[in-house]
Amino acid sequence: MICGALAGECVIAKITVPGIDPEKLNEIIYELAELQYNALSRVNFDFPQSPKAFESAAEYNKARSAYFKAAYRKLKCEFNAHVEAIVKKMNEALPQAQKDANKAALKA
Repeated sequence: MICGALAGECVIAKITVPGIDPEKLNEIIYELAELQYNALSRVNFDFPQSPKAFESAAEYNKARSAYFKAAYRKLKCEFNAHVEAIVKKMNEALPQAQKDANKAALKA
């Protein structure tokens, strides 16, 4: 999962990037763990209505499908927004010299 990959990047940065604040990265790693835990706990849910509430099985299946699509879309959007915020924090944790070196490497 992406949370593990980002946490791994934080660990590698703590070891290899001089001048980086390891405590900030530790906080980010904890935030990633919490994000993963929350996302996994929200992934499993039930459709709140029974087939009896609909006139036909087709209507039930259509409503159920729409419900799950909307729920997963919302979960995915919230998850991605949180990942983007964490990546910004990771970039903010880099010392300016490393940011400049990264920009220079992109231009080369």
